[in-house]
Amino acid sequence: MNLQTIRAELRQFLQLAIPLAAAQVAQAAVGFVDTVMMGRLGPEPLAAGGLASALFQFILATASGAVMAVSPLVAEAQGAGKDYKIAAIARQGLWLSVLLGLPVMVIIGQLANVMPALGQSATTIALARNYWDAVLWGIIPGLGFAMLRGYVAALGQTRIILPLVLLGTLVNGIGNYLLGYGQFGFPRLELTGLGLSSALGLWVMFLGLLAYTGWQPDLRRYPFWQHWRLLQPTICRQILQLGWAIAITVAVEFGLFTIITILMGAIGVEALAAHQTVSQTIILIFMVPLGCSFAMTARVGWWFGRQDGPGARRSGLVGISAIAIWMLLPSSALLLFPRAIVGIYVDLSDPANAGLLALALPMLRIAAFALVLDGVQRVAMGALHGLQDTRIPLLLSLVAFWGVGVGSSALLGFQLGWGSTGLWIGQSLGVAIAGGLFLRRFLRLTQRLNQPLSPQAPLTTHS
Repeated sequence: MNLQTIRAELRQFLQLAIPLAAAQVAQAAVGFVDTVMMGRLGPEPLAAGGLASALFQFILATASGAVMAVSPLVAEAQGAGKDYKIAAIARQGLWLSVLLGLPVMVIIGQLANVMPALGQSATTIALARNYWDAVLWGIIPGLGFAMLRGYVAALGQTRIILPLVLLGTLVNGIGNYLLGYGQFGFPRLELTGLGLSSALGLWVMFLGLLAYTGWQPDLRRYPFWQHWRLLQPTICRQILQLGWAIAITVAVEFGLFTIITILMGAIGVEALAAHQTVSQTIILIFMVPLGCSFAMTARVGWWFGRQDGPGARRSGLVGISAIAIWMLLPSSALLLFPRAIVGIYVDLSDPANAGLLALALPMLRIAAFALVLDGVQRVAMGALHGLQDTRIPLLLSLVAFWGVGVGSSALLGFQLGWGSTGLWIGQSLGVAIAGGLFLRRFLRLTQRLNQPLSPQAPLTTHS
């Protein structure tokens, strides 16, 4: 790779990645604002609301994985010059968003019934139920937005994403203030109000992006909204053949963090509240590599459609290197300003929060050292999805996130008695192992620089 080629690829990657990463940060700001407002309601709403929000985001992210397969399929079709496939793929992606969303709503409505078996207190369960009953109405628009985001990213039209997410975040924040705290004559609904506001924000983003696809000239070339009643099982199966593995991989990754959150609740309310202050910060930072991973899928998928192996390898290495360098900045901030970060969520001058602060500070230090590898694993995974390589990454995720991550967390946190700090060390070990495995997998698949990649014989058939 010569320097000019690397610069050109980096420019193409950043043109997609910056709007998507910024949009992900803005979308994560919804959870950030919710967490800050939960903290002002008190320690118990913070603990319960944090748990409820984490489980909701986990379920939404998992279900979104199934429809995210639209992105590599559309990118491949465009790279191969098969534009006639693009509208059909997007149309069936919308169908799947609805068909998957309905049962997922039922699942969220039943979450409170399984919480006693997970060691959560009656107060935590009651408060969390209020949030879930309201926020579940945001599932279908959340899935639809995730599908359309991948669709426009594959077609290189990502500029609209950030303004829409900012609008949705604004709607959510205003709704939180009005309904959560009962301002300007609105009822004080607390966690119920925060859940309703989050659902409304998701509807605003989805409907806005749907309207944009019908207005923007380059996207209007693919009128997937025409013949919207047409359900095409063959294309749905093609999406699901890639999507199920992506969904389970997302579930495995996010499941690690969700399990850690549940285990924190088993340790105690104070540990759970401290964990929420740290994890919400990390989630906000993690949105940058997450958004970049979507861009990585589109870029590598485009080269894959052109059957250009060297191009796919170059694209992946440029993106992975860029995110590794970028993640050094927030990692340094966590090490330099840990007290200030915790102070965003709770009043450090209040003696009642001294225990929370003591628990949160070592978590932040551990998280700082894991950030770079966390970014690498997410973008490397996006590159593998661009190659339509999904099944082996799923197995690698199980080994890294649950085998190493959950296993070592349970050992360190409970068996060795390290508590909340042990849980964070184990979680970080899982992330580090995943980063190494995904990067090795990508390098192995693309090491044959002079051999073309063939969509007709995808790399998923090789181990």
